[in-house]
Amino acid sequence: MSGKIDAQLKSLGITLPAAPAPAANYVPFVQSGTMLFVSGQISQGADGLIRGKLGAGMGVDEGAVAARQCGLALLAQARAACGGDLDRIQRVVKLTGFVNSTPDFTDQPEVINGCSNLMVEVFGEAGRHARAAVSVPSLPRGVAVEVDAIFEVK
Repeated sequence: MSGKIDAQLKSLGITLPAAPAPAANYVPFVQSGTMLFVSGQISQGADGLIRGKLGAGMGVDEGAVAARQCGLALLAQARAACGGDLDRIQRVVKLTGFVNSTPDFTDQPEVINGCSNLMVEVFGEAGRHARAAVSVPSLPRGVAVEVDAIFEVK
């Protein structure tokens, strides 16, 4: 399906990955009324999982790239949930970003900006959202970042 958001993705040179399959006993997304809840997506690129710990050998810029990859996976899940039509996304409501980091690392917001900036690039003003960016001592499979999302759909 090709619409306004697909055209925007193309203009940005973005090709979404396939929506990742759940790794455990959960579903990738749930829609309740007009709200679409997308399960946490871990940092993964074309070469596999993006692993690392911010503040211990991984820098903020690398973390932001990992967060952007989470955002691409969130969009892939949202596309699947919307029957292939991302134009059904009315607004990005909230992102929650988890950053695998050392106790003294304090740049979680800059890392999660990798995902937040993507949402604004793709959806414009409708991509501006509420957000949390928090540190955690570890994440599944040793990945650097995990982000979940809430979207409003038509």
